[in-house]
Amino acid sequence: MSEMTGKIVLGPHQYGKAENRVVRIHRDSDRHEIRDLNVSSCLRGAFDEAHTTGDQGAVLPTDTQKQTIYSYAKEHGDGSIEDYGLALARHFVDDVAPVDSARIEIEEYAWQHVPVRGAGHDHTWTRIGPEVRLAAITVSGKAAAQQEWVIGGVKDLVILKSTGSEFTGFLTDPYTVLEPASDRILATSLTAHWRFATPPADWDATYSGIRSVMIEKFATEHSKALQQTLFDMGAAALEAFPCLAEIRMSAPNKHHWYFDLSRFGVENNNEVFHADDRPYGLIQAAVLREDAPDPGTSWDPYTGAV
Repeated sequence: MSEMTGKIVLGPHQYGKAENRVVRIHRDSDRHEIRDLNVSSCLRGAFDEAHTTGDQGAVLPTDTQKQTIYSYAKEHGDGSIEDYGLALARHFVDDVAPVDSARIEIEEYAWQHVPVRGAGHDHTWTRIGPEVRLAAITVSGKAAAQQEWVIGGVKDLVILKSTGSEFTGFLTDPYTVLEPASDRILATSLTAHWRFATPPADWDATYSGIRSVMIEKFATEHSKALQQTLFDMGAAALEAFPCLAEIRMSAPNKHHWYFDLSRFGVENNNEVFHADDRPYGLIQAAVLREDAPDPGTSWDPYTGAV
């Protein structure tokens, strides 16, 4: 192999302020509401000189991005996380000259009002989890050439069914020891991202609806494999929500192995299992419409959280 002698040049680059922990309390009435967010900003554009010569003249400080994120939580934080993210991304592209594209990644942690005498307390909550709502908003281009992409999603959505799942008929070789299972536990901690083709009328209601449709499909359809289940979950969401272009899913198979109690003279009728956290099968799949619009840079990550 010959030595490389080509000119050294700067490749793709981006920068921003990652993981700003923003908590917004809505005090419009005696009953308060909370939105608990982890917000990351990412700017792309004419920042070559910052890397090649150290000239920071085109660089909007990451601290300024942080201040903007917190201020916009008040100025534009009355709606959904998608609306908030769109406002932030549009600001950075429209109002900061060197910025060609901005990406805002948001994680939202859910809370519920503490029940007191049959009703939720007005200003006290407990965390719901471990699942986390996700959004990633990308705005690219100036003025008439501007394009916007919105991705929603969920991570750490832990779901389990105790029956209605099998895994048989798989390929075997001399190293295969796994026995076919006609009735097994199926469990996963789902991460799903869905790309919107058009904005829905209500971002929050759409998030809840997509989540519900996918969980219902997992629960009610007999599974021949986690692969088949993921495809059917994604297809069900696309069918129910025409505003969606595609769904990408990542699902670790949270194995539950039958535990042999016969040595103790105890009968185990598929009732006692060992939950094994690693190693695990990791199944990933995308489900999309044949006529889905071009994703542009919508999937280009920043922190990797979304």
